[in-house]
Amino acid sequence: MRDLLPPAVAVAVAEPADWAGELLAAELACLGERAVESRRRDFTAGRVCARRAMGALGMPPVAVPAAADRSPVWPAGLVGTITHTRGYCAAAAARAAEFRSVGMDAERHKELNPGVRRLVCLPEEEDRCARLPAGISWPAVLFSAKETVYKVWHPVVGTWLDFHDALVELDPDAGTFTARIARARLDAAPVADPPPLVTGRFTVDADLVRTAAVLTSR
Repeated sequence: MRDLLPPAVAVAVAEPADWAGELLAAELACLGERAVESRRRDFTAGRVCARRAMGALGMPPVAVPAAADRSPVWPAGLVGTITHTRGYCAAAAARAAEFRSVGMDAERHKELNPGVRRLVCLPEEEDRCARLPAGISWPAVLFSAKETVYKVWHPVVGTWLDFHDALVELDPDAGTFTARIARARLDAAPVADPPPLVTGRFTVDADLVRTAAVLTSR
């Protein structure tokens, strides 16, 4: 994941002990007493990684609570992102003076079932995937890329994106993706300059698909 983001973005990947680490009071309050064990472990590892990333920037390791929609609430002056999937967790943080937002996502590298695939992929994307090299679940890469695009979009615009609101083109040779946001979403955005285009990077191995992107500061 570190190789997918600019050097100015601090990235921390969970170590085995992080899944059973300690949460700060503000984080515990967001998690709630009814959280199942898997949710608690993922949440904990994400916050431990977030504080480690903040420390790498020379910032104090303060709490990263969650908003009502479960997105992390970063301290003033920072932007960041957290991702977790089975057995993997990472967080990234950067200074808001340099970046408007940071997004990343990790998913298990496997074929998507037909229902999820229809939910994620536009017809144009399906056609392109059919022409890409074999041996990689390209719809899974699209899924991860669109999750990253949303994580970049939401902190800046404050609205949701559906999977079909972003048309993603993958470049397997360069390991990059380009997402074009639907005109309807841009026109309806409550901010003056919603990003029409998000570009990012991806990598795929036998176990994981990883994607990441940033929006630089104005």
